[in-house]
Amino acid sequence: MAQSTKVLDGGWGWAIVVASFIAQLLAYGSPQSMGVLYPEWLHAFQEGKGMTAWVGSLVAGVGLIASPVCSACVDNFGARPVTIFSGVMVAGGLMLSAFAPNVQFLIFSYGIVVGLGCGLVYAATLTITCQYFDKRRGLALGIVTTGTSVGAFIYATAQNELIVLYGLDGCLLIIGAVALNLMACAGFMRPLNMPGYYLKQKAALERNTEEQLFEKPPLDDLKITTGSSATTPEKTLTVKELLITIDGKDLTVQTEKKKGSSLAGLAIMKVIKKKQQAYLKYVHSMYEILQDQAMVAFCIAVFLFSLGAFPPVLFIEDVAQSEGLIEEVSLIPLVSIGAIATCVGKLVLGMLVDIRWINSIYLYGFTMFAGGISLLLIPITKSYVGLQVLSAVLGFFSGNWSLTSYITTKIVGLDRLTQAHGILMFFGGFGIMLGPPVVGWFFDWTQSYDLAFYFSGTCVELGAFILFVLTLPCWNRKNSENDRPDVHYTSNCDKVASVA
Repeated sequence: MAQSTKVLDGGWGWAIVVASFIAQLLAYGSPQSMGVLYPEWLHAFQEGKGMTAWVGSLVAGVGLIASPVCSACVDNFGARPVTIFSGVMVAGGLMLSAFAPNVQFLIFSYGIVVGLGCGLVYAATLTITCQYFDKRRGLALGIVTTGTSVGAFIYATAQNELIVLYGLDGCLLIIGAVALNLMACAGFMRPLNMPGYYLKQKAALERNTEEQLFEKPPLDDLKITTGSSATTPEKTLTVKELLITIDGKDLTVQTEKKKGSSLAGLAIMKVIKKKQQAYLKYVHSMYEILQDQAMVAFCIAVFLFSLGAFPPVLFIEDVAQSEGLIEEVSLIPLVSIGAIATCVGKLVLGMLVDIRWINSIYLYGFTMFAGGISLLLIPITKSYVGLQVLSAVLGFFSGNWSLTSYITTKIVGLDRLTQAHGILMFFGGFGIMLGPPVVGWFFDWTQSYDLAFYFSGTCVELGAFILFVLTLPCWNRKNSENDRPDVHYTSNCDKVASVA
């Protein structure tokens, strides 16, 4: 225990932070700056804006919706193998997209394959970071998560230049080749704890070894083995204790199998019943979470904000070109301006929410209100400078994603944070998946972005209104702002990964 405490909050942990930061930059750089690629795909495939928008919506939403599966992969196999596999997925998806014959293939190669790869990178980097940090965990995770915004800023300009020099296909091939460096980042992710898959393999190997020892007494083998015979029982006893702690259920089933097939069947039925009870308990816990009025209001607000505020990331460059404000993407694209503003917004809003007298829920509602006003002003803006300003303002208030885990903890407490945050991310991912296609369909219907952005701004304003009304003190919420529980550090890496 003392040895594990020494490695926390420093040392190799900062190498993990740098590797995780670069991993998120490489994985999310292209998806977060897809606004540069979107006009090129429209011109190349001549499909409707609604159909083409599915590429951007899936690459952003699939990773959020599949986050429980991604976290399970990291728990079972570890951060290093998952990051290596995600590097293959992200790079392979980008390179396959260079050979896409139509938008439908692009939806699979870029939207689903790259999206799942990004989700795996996100889960792996946050999990390995929280394992190496305790007291400075918030700082470390904050540095790691800014990799997405920095990646969007760099990749927006880089992809623009690569398209000019090598074309759209050459750009995707080069970006895919660069993404292979994710496997190099995985090399730095030295695990502190053995993942569940390796522990189960070790348990199975030890059981097989014990069976062989019982079948054939190792009298001759004891003469050949190195080391004294006194050390062998100690090692065997230590391994047995470890296996009982780690995989007690499997050992129980194994023991019952030795007694007879009928007893083994009973043991299996007991395990199934326990799993059913755990599943029912999990469902009941989710039901109780959704009984909280403040939590329901927050889920609706996050869904409406994702539905309305994400489409500008994808469409803002096409808006400027459609209105004739600029002939081609500028040297510093609007997507880059929004990405840097989002990075600043995460830091500023994170500092504001730590002030005792500021209500975090109302702060989130204010960011929604201001972001909705920015969306409503986009259709009436007739200058490129105006779009740059609105992109910066909307990007800054989109940094309210850094408040979601804090608000979720305040509403449901730290014990239910993992489940509640998973529900919240499902609503957010669902809104991100629906937003761009809906805006694209509005354009295909009216041949203008005006009605689409009026719809987006209205959705965000409606979400802010619902959040304000349903969280008023007169509803007698369980936890008030003044009596909010203190958030203590926890050693559960799953909860901390969900917090980030």
